[in-house]
Amino acid sequence: MKTYPECLPCLLRQAIQASRLAGADEAKVMKAAALAEEFLKNVDINNNPPHISRNMHRIIRAELGNPDPYLDIKEKYNHIAMSMFDSMKLRVAKSDDPLLTAIRAAIAGNVIDFGAQLEFDLEADLNDVMTKQFAVLDYAAFKEALSANKEVLYLGDNTGETVFDRILIEEIKRIYGTKITYVIKESPILNDALFHDAVFAGIDKTADVISSGADSPGIVLEYASDDFKRRFYSAGMIISKGQGNFESLYGEPVPAFYLLKLKCDVVAKHTGLPLGGIVLLKG
Repeated sequence: MKTYPECLPCLLRQAIQASRLAGADEAKVMKAAALAEEFLKNVDINNNPPHISRNMHRIIRAELGNPDPYLDIKEKYNHIAMSMFDSMKLRVAKSDDPLLTAIRAAIAGNVIDFGAQLEFDLEADLNDVMTKQFAVLDYAAFKEALSANKEVLYLGDNTGETVFDRILIEEIKRIYGTKITYVIKESPILNDALFHDAVFAGIDKTADVISSGADSPGIVLEYASDDFKRRFYSAGMIISKGQGNFESLYGEPVPAFYLLKLKCDVVAKHTGLPLGGIVLLKG
């Protein structure tokens, strides 16, 4: 997905947000914003938003002298999400269609996205996603792909969201006996999940956990490791979680299913789907 002019104010907001979360004073926040603004003047909008965000945040982190401005808020939402695990797991088990409900749970976790927004009511947003109609639901194709593939590459997205990914992973394994490889980021970017976050969520107990090699929101293949790209292009089925992965990977010639909530006007307009819609989309 290309970058649209409307993406630029959001990227600038991220620079200010990162500075605030790092505890920078007003002068430092202004300096970071000015550096981001200067960088954004010269970007190639044919690159996708995660590509641009990755390079801008490298500049901001260097200016702040902080390798992970989102660390504290990531830890906060890891714990909040884990406190909801048992109740969500029970909700899945008691539902008429546990797999579909687990898909909803995984998408519900996608509301924890500080690249899109910093303030939200997690419990209310979760309940909304668990009950609303899908904007796109390629469910039959999803089940068919699971039946046909003994291994799945699952691309994770954000911290906290990992907890809800675990619910879907465990449900897939229960029904299909699938081997799942879960992909996290190599190093900090926004609130994207790292190895520590996957372990905190217990995903390492039910899936292999590997790094994409990239430090971009989503997975920008230009920055991914050769090992990840080999796995990505040879996978029989890919589950791609979140808006960043959609922005950076949609259109790649791979058997991917995109699970996300549309949290951005630009992505909604790009897809022709409603803002706030939830999606299980075959790529």
